[in-house]
Amino acid sequence: MKNIDVLVVGAGAAGLMCAIEAGKRGRSVVVVDHSDKPAEKIRISGGGRCNFTNIHTSPENFLSQNKRFCVSALKRYTQHDFIEMVNHHEISWHEKTLGQLFCDESSFQIIDMLLDECDAADVTIRLNTEISNIIRRDDGGFDVTTRTGAQWTCASLVVACGGLSIPKIGATGFGYQIARQFGLNIIPTRAALVPLTFDPELRAQMGQLSGISVDAVVQCNKKQFREGLLFTHRGLSGPSILQISSYCDEGDGIVVNLNPEEDAFDLLKSAKSETPKQAVHTVLSRILPNRLAQMITARHDLERPIGETGDKALRKLAMDVNQWAVMPNGTEGYRTAEVTIGGVDTNELSSKTMECRSVPGLYFIGEVVDVTGHLGGFNFQWAWSSGWSAGQVA
Repeated sequence: MKNIDVLVVGAGAAGLMCAIEAGKRGRSVVVVDHSDKPAEKIRISGGGRCNFTNIHTSPENFLSQNKRFCVSALKRYTQHDFIEMVNHHEISWHEKTLGQLFCDESSFQIIDMLLDECDAADVTIRLNTEISNIIRRDDGGFDVTTRTGAQWTCASLVVACGGLSIPKIGATGFGYQIARQFGLNIIPTRAALVPLTFDPELRAQMGQLSGISVDAVVQCNKKQFREGLLFTHRGLSGPSILQISSYCDEGDGIVVNLNPEEDAFDLLKSAKSETPKQAVHTVLSRILPNRLAQMITARHDLERPIGETGDKALRKLAMDVNQWAVMPNGTEGYRTAEVTIGGVDTNELSSKTMECRSVPGLYFIGEVVDVTGHLGGFNFQWAWSSGWSAGQVA
């Protein structure tokens, strides 16, 4: 049994950040992970270039049962602080739409940066290491045993296991299992930032449009996002859909504006008088991709010239452009979800340190906590901020 100060469970973004900060304070730190590679979510993010933060990060970009919980950590370690670390390591980066920051070259640059920082702080990382047992000691510490027989006694145990999203890179519910072991409440989890699926009939229609993308406004439960929308052979995806998925509960419908720049009825009405012999779908293709215009027109059985089409029919057609009401039957689930909504109840934790109120020395950080960011680098910033906060005290 080896005595150490801090044991971090999970070698992802939050876990490595916490380990770095605790190590800088002279603490003996070990990071364990059941995977054979560290930071797999960093590796695959941003198309391999890692959307490592967002310049516009604020508490409004996060969902939680307690909307104010994230405020302290985000203020104490900001996006600018992380950018400073990236710049210190001479990693070149660029800003894409809506404040999203990406590496110019590769997400491995962020992983290497974190591993270099861990090395400088004398942090030990043990991969292929699966925990089998955790026991709370009478003195307040923890005895931790792995399936291979390794054992540590630690004063602080930091849980940074992530959520359930993308199991193919090793995601499990182990962090929630630890929380339950110590009697903590778990906010029910579900897949978020995930493509939506639909009934077979609608899915077949969308499949014919696979690969088509448009700039769209998508609304659900009084929340809306304007970003790209992508038709796929399984349903709808793209940034606007991923964003709104975080706000859609089972049974909720969404409303889609397929061209927020144009009033489709005004266009159709004008064309009726100016080009009456033109086909309806031809007129519609002025503001929509041709295949999409044809599908919407066919759905309304409007094959005759626009001059022979009544205003009532045109108005219904326009509704399917600017206010298309559609009912998902689910999502693609954790398999493709970027994050997990829900997790360890923030009421159980200190917003300043991430320490468990009822179990001193036990910390939860990153995605395992009930704090979920919007698409665009916000979830990584939560990992950096929450990991940094725990690392100051663990």
